[in-house]
Amino acid sequence: MTFPTIAVANYFIGKAQSEGVSITPMKLLKLVYIAHGWRLGLQNLPLIGEEIQAWKYGPVVESVYQDFKQYGRGSIARQKPVFQSNGEMVIPTVTDPVVAGFLDNVWNAYKHLDGFQLSAITHQKDTPWYKTWVDNGGSEYLGAAIPQGTIAEHYRQLAVERGA
Repeated sequence: MTFPTIAVANYFIGKAQSEGVSITPMKLLKLVYIAHGWRLGLQNLPLIGEEIQAWKYGPVVESVYQDFKQYGRGSIARQKPVFQSNGEMVIPTVTDPVVAGFLDNVWNAYKHLDGFQLSAITHQKDTPWYKTWVDNGGSEYLGAAIPQGTIAEHYRQLAVERGA
């Protein structure tokens, strides 16, 4: 089962707000990607149903970028509401306690890092972003999908290296 990407993004924004931690669009993009990667690597289950793309500044879920780009390099001020089919506005978030616990673990492991530090982690040689970016011509290509299998294998390997 996957979760709406906006629900995962809003979950992290809610965690940041409740703890008084700044969360920029770049940090949010990387957290959503990293959480998706860890779920693939540890449980062989995707967290979100959207593709992850290799952009110049790292892995990106385009909907998260579009939803929060207006904040630029600043801190995101609030969770994003959406309209339901009945016209009611809601703020989607992850409510499943098991997945919320998983996201809490990701948050606790990475919350102390800013967007640039998280970007540096995702840009390391042999990461899924790096492989996809290089394979598709680097700066001359934008938006190549990072294969799910590549992401899963990377995070499985990290789990083995870290004894998780």
